[in-house]
Amino acid sequence: MKVLLINGSPRKKGNTFLALSEVAKTLEAQGIESEIVQVGTKAVRSCIACGQCQMKQLNRCVFDDDVCNRISEKLDTADALIVGSPVYYGQPNGAVLSLIQRMFFSAGAKVQNKPAAAVCVCRRGGATAAFETMNLPFQMMNMPIVTSQYWNIVYGREEGQAALDTEGMQTMRTLANNMAWLLKKIHADGQPDYPEREPWAPMHFIR
Repeated sequence: MKVLLINGSPRKKGNTFLALSEVAKTLEAQGIESEIVQVGTKAVRSCIACGQCQMKQLNRCVFDDDVCNRISEKLDTADALIVGSPVYYGQPNGAVLSLIQRMFFSAGAKVQNKPAAAVCVCRRGGATAAFETMNLPFQMMNMPIVTSQYWNIVYGREEGQAALDTEGMQTMRTLANNMAWLLKKIHADGQPDYPEREPWAPMHFIR
């Protein structure tokens, strides 16, 4: 079993990376493989609602000039997803939002039923609003949201300060243990045991 962790911070070894590393270390101790990938500092396209990915059944975005498809491909071998982001103006980093929106729209079949969690890192405030925003897409993709002993929030401003948030680091370890427990339950018989779904029956309120 493997968990893909996305570092939505432009700082490769910053506080978001520290928080996700604490999760990864605990997962490894539970026998769960993990991989941390970074959104990076280069531009990430926003979805332009062209719909080509779905019309052509590509299972990937038609635009291939950023990290979106590279990270989508990693979902093929991942059994769960954790997305971490710093908090900017009470919101997640715009790059990670663009990534998740495009990835879920173009390659949503790769995340269906897979457990997920969000992690937010902030200096002082806005983390709960950002945390809620990051959880919303998981709920639309039938992804069980893995919880912890508190909201998955770690505090720190300067690089390395997140390690001083002892409760935040404990929250990360609890999150990882809960994720490992759920994955082991899902894969207890060797194959994932997912519920059957009704066919989607969308409707519009304007007729």
